[in-house]
Amino acid sequence: MRFLIACLLMTCIFSQAQPTTPPQQPYQASAPLSWELKNARWFDGRSIQRGNLYVENGVFVAKKPPKVNRKMDMRGQVLLPPLAEAHNHNLQTAWGWNQYADQYIDEGVFYAAMLCGDPAGVAEVRPLAATPAAPDVNFVTACITSSDGYPLAAVLPEPSAEAAARQQLIVLVDSPDEAAQKWPAIRARGGDWIRLVLAHSERPDLRQKTEHFGRLGLTPETAAALTRLAHADGRHVVAHVETAADFEAALAAGVDAIAHLPGYANTLDDAPEQFALTPALAARAAQQRTAVITTTAATALFKLEGAPLDALREVQRTNLTLLQAAGVPLRIGSDVFIGTARTELHALDALGLDRTLLLRLATVDTPRALFPRRKLGCFDAGCEASFLVLGGDPIADLTQIDRPMLRVKQGRLLTRLADVAASSSQASASTADAPKTTGKKKATKGKPTAKGAAGASSSKAKVQSKASGKAKQR
Repeated sequence: MRFLIACLLMTCIFSQAQPTTPPQQPYQASAPLSWELKNARWFDGRSIQRGNLYVENGVFVAKKPPKVNRKMDMRGQVLLPPLAEAHNHNLQTAWGWNQYADQYIDEGVFYAAMLCGDPAGVAEVRPLAATPAAPDVNFVTACITSSDGYPLAAVLPEPSAEAAARQQLIVLVDSPDEAAQKWPAIRARGGDWIRLVLAHSERPDLRQKTEHFGRLGLTPETAAALTRLAHADGRHVVAHVETAADFEAALAAGVDAIAHLPGYANTLDDAPEQFALTPALAARAAQQRTAVITTTAATALFKLEGAPLDALREVQRTNLTLLQAAGVPLRIGSDVFIGTARTELHALDALGLDRTLLLRLATVDTPRALFPRRKLGCFDAGCEASFLVLGGDPIADLTQIDRPMLRVKQGRLLTRLADVAASSSQASASTADAPKTTGKKKATKGKPTAKGAAGASSSKAKVQSKASGKAKQR
């Protein structure tokens, strides 16, 4: 039953259902704005910093811009870089994009990697992703497993060798020789990354059992051959793993990243020791700079409870401690089809991962790993001006990430209110300086903050619209 649940989830990945109308208005982006953020506090990956921040032309700048569209007093709020999701599948089809893209923005996740799309499906999504109010996505379009490997049991209506051979979503490879023969076709699928599946590679006896068809993966030798071909072609490799033996096989193959912390699932009811990493494996992963994508939130999909769940969670804690102590690069990814990286943050927090480290992984390390040529997760001059405004310190209270009050991407305000997006580039009254008085009227003592700005976005837009109308500015 637990495997059936996982299969149903994976089936959604390749669903060709027609898009449905989102229940809310989609997010829209304003024009790039110039910002003056006074009394700001921001998370820099290590601690909360303080000062004034300025934004112009989509990046942070050292000095106040000549013209400011938004001048805000940030007293009491905290700016957090946007989150990144390193492992999911929900944005790699047009159907999934229409269902979940706005959820990413809503939850403050601006960057993502989709790890098993087919070229035709991804081609439909790319134009949707190339818009200012959309999450930035890397797509893996070459997903490779064995002819009896995962995820065939999930994507085939009737799992069989014949049906597996006919499908074209997943590339099937069963030997190093076949890897060489099929490499031109794999290369033609495009992308900078390929994904390999290693699942119970230490159990060749399972290949003789019909009930395990579609649940296995590549042999270690085939995974190594594919990794050599990919690296020779200038591509990177991410390997799906289930067990500690799969983890070791992935390291031996020389992959660049490992998707799944061993112990994220236990579909064969194995002993917890099957998923336990050793200090030697952690040291090797660190030496090879092999990144590990966590995916501990996916454990909840398998409906474990009681002692089996406790045992699996304890293995996850131990594995995370070993990897962290060894200096293995960790990446935040959930592999939860109906969720985002925010789900994984809460799962890792529940496992006891240090809160500051957790936020750095989600907002600095993972975004930069997904888009290494961009200046992300920072507030220095020249860094992309993308951030969330929170009501408090997320290091002290992680639930603050569940309630972003403002979302800004490359200097653009992201909002579901079309009038706010349209009017945001007009000159607006300062929210940082006390209003000027006219006649005998007294200035208001209160200074609106980002909280007020977010809570009264539509009323502000109306005030700005009237002001701009009087000045005949459009």
